[in-house]
Amino acid sequence: MIQAKGYAAAIAKAPLAPFQFDRRDAKDEDVVIDIHYCGICHSDIHQARDEWGGSIFPMVPGHEITGVVSKVGPKVTKFKVGDKVGVGCFVDSCRECEHCKAGLEQFCETGMSATYNGREQDRKTPTYGGYSNKIVVDQNYVLRIPDNLPLDAAAPLLCAGITLYSPLAHWKAGPGKKVAIIGLGGLGHMGVKIAHALGAEVTVLSQSNKKEADAKRLGADHFYATSEKSTFTKLRGSFDLIINTVSMPLDWNAYLSLLRVDGSMVVVGVPEEQVPIGAFSLIGGRKSLAGSLIGGIAETQEMLDFCGKHNITSDIELIPIQKVNDAYERVVKSDVRYRFVIDIASLN
Repeated sequence: MIQAKGYAAAIAKAPLAPFQFDRRDAKDEDVVIDIHYCGICHSDIHQARDEWGGSIFPMVPGHEITGVVSKVGPKVTKFKVGDKVGVGCFVDSCRECEHCKAGLEQFCETGMSATYNGREQDRKTPTYGGYSNKIVVDQNYVLRIPDNLPLDAAAPLLCAGITLYSPLAHWKAGPGKKVAIIGLGGLGHMGVKIAHALGAEVTVLSQSNKKEADAKRLGADHFYATSEKSTFTKLRGSFDLIINTVSMPLDWNAYLSLLRVDGSMVVVGVPEEQVPIGAFSLIGGRKSLAGSLIGGIAETQEMLDFCGKHNITSDIELIPIQKVNDAYERVVKSDVRYRFVIDIASLN
């Protein structure tokens, strides 16, 4: 076994604290990664506090992992010692169902193995995430980080990046398309950067005008405050695609009114409460309300290569792991622009 150390929540809502545990030795197709950085996703907080239910403790969160390969198994062909790599939201899947075979491992019929707060495919062994110094992952679930991207600012691409890239690509955002991003946070700011690089006309819809300058700097063409009632009148029927990154309850019917005929609103933020939808909000313009969940391994690599080509990374605030609990409170208050990343070297 490989001795590892990190930070873990012992029980729901407990502060994260130092934790020692074992990783498996490298099997034939495993890659051992020395973790350098790990982003903090809002879902880390939801799960560490058991706000979605079913959390497994002790929990080492973290699924925005970047680092360097330190060892490979004898049958590994995709990576070598010294490679810059990443690990995203899952570390395995059944590999046999139609979705896995189609490169949609995130929709594995028997359930993907989440990077943390999950189980290995044996359905027994708990998984531990990236708030730690080492991780062991099958080569088929490891991503290559482009050489020109710094590992710290690239870490959030492994969740925030793919969460926005996947729907933008699937709904064909690009030249001639008008795209709106609801919310300019850890997810939303990545949506602006990627949609802009894809060639779409990008609008940010945010509660107030506080982030307008940032939105324009990140690549937005337009910015509107949703607290102003005139916004919904002015923008009615404007967009081909709206991506909702906000995890707070919103009036989705009001936002659906901003779609063109045949437009789609895609939900990637997860509110804790159910949101009512009126049928007339959809049928009046043959509109679609959809959801999207990260991406498969191939698409995540495609996203990383795209970001490498366009020099896209996340705007980050780098912190030592000893400040992780403070960072959690600041995320809840939306007091970060736009993603916290843990410097794992601080564990030492």
